Amino acid sequence: MDDNFDDHFMDDAEAPKKVETPHVETPEEREERELRESTIERRYNIKRIAVIAGTALAVMLLVAWVWNHFGHVYSESSEKGVVMKIENRGTIFKTYEGKMMSQRLIQAPYAYETDFEFSVTDHEVAHQLSLLAGTGLRVELHYKEYHGTLPWRGENTRIVTAIDTVK
Repeated sequence: MDDNFDDHFMDDAEAPKKVETPHVETPEEREERELRESTIERRYNIKRIAVIAGTALAVMLLVAWVWNHFGHVYSESSEKGVVMKIENRGTIFKTYEGKMMSQRLIQAPYAYETDFEFSVTDHEVAHQLSLLAGTGLRVELHYKEYHGTLPWRGENTRIVTAIDTVK
């Protein structure tokens, strides 16, 4: 049997010991090592700051867009007409939705009727509208218009805030 093979089952005590002498660092090597370590650290910090700043900017832009689309009032106006119906509907969020017939004169001899759909968030205003629905009385609805709709605010971008009767 040939004894020229590596014995992988040799104990650590039987293994030949390799004695390594510690490397003594010269001042030039030390300066070069410190410069290399500080450069890597600065690069890491710059990348980390850039990632944090980019993420913060993206979050701020998203918050600004959401606020502008759903929270900021786009316009405040009023519309005159006859309330045709008001109903409380919705699966999870019950909201008051209504329809009003309004007349707008576009050309002198012709009067065009259009439907004006709206949502109501205030229960008092919705109750007043339900009393006026189908009576034929002309009313003026004051409303706020948003860019987008929210489920708890209604299906329409126009939210009625107040009612005035027209004589």
